[in-house]
Amino acid sequence: MAFHLEDLLYGASQLFQIPVLVAVVALFLYAFYAVGGFLWQMRQRRQDDPAGFDLIETWRGNRHMNAVELETLAFRRLESARIVSRVAPMLGLVATMIPMGPALKSLADGNFAAVGGNLTVAFSAVILSLVAASLAYWVVNVRRRWYAEDMIAIDRLRPCPDAAILSSRAVDAVLTMEAAQ
Repeated sequence: MAFHLEDLLYGASQLFQIPVLVAVVALFLYAFYAVGGFLWQMRQRRQDDPAGFDLIETWRGNRHMNAVELETLAFRRLESARIVSRVAPMLGLVATMIPMGPALKSLADGNFAAVGGNLTVAFSAVILSLVAASLAYWVVNVRRRWYAEDMIAIDRLRPCPDAAILSSRAVDAVLTMEAAQ
């Protein structure tokens, strides 16, 4: 019974090899696409091109947007790269482990050429995944800083009515807590 379960698990894991490898390649390509967009935006920001300051330009076109809406927009723009930076290493681990089963099986059979082929796939996939995650992580963190700087610039361009509302709510919460004690 246990032997059949092991075979079933082994077979099921092998079904995921091609989809995981395709996903790793897709994430790798997306990471370079994200870096290209990032470098283009960096160039625009250095030349003070308004297009490089997309959050500010969005606010200028829609001045009634509040801070929460702008932050949500910034998070939405960072979301794909954030997902890549977190999912790529996981898929890299999966893509490493799937070929290990056939590699160990080939090793037991004395087929060293198959061992080498499987290990090549395993290590290549994890390297591509880690490169993709690293690039996406870099893009996310620098853009997050840019968006924070843009939010500060927007706050300087206009007083934020939400800040007064939030601060008065915070004061009410503190007063309520002090009264309860």
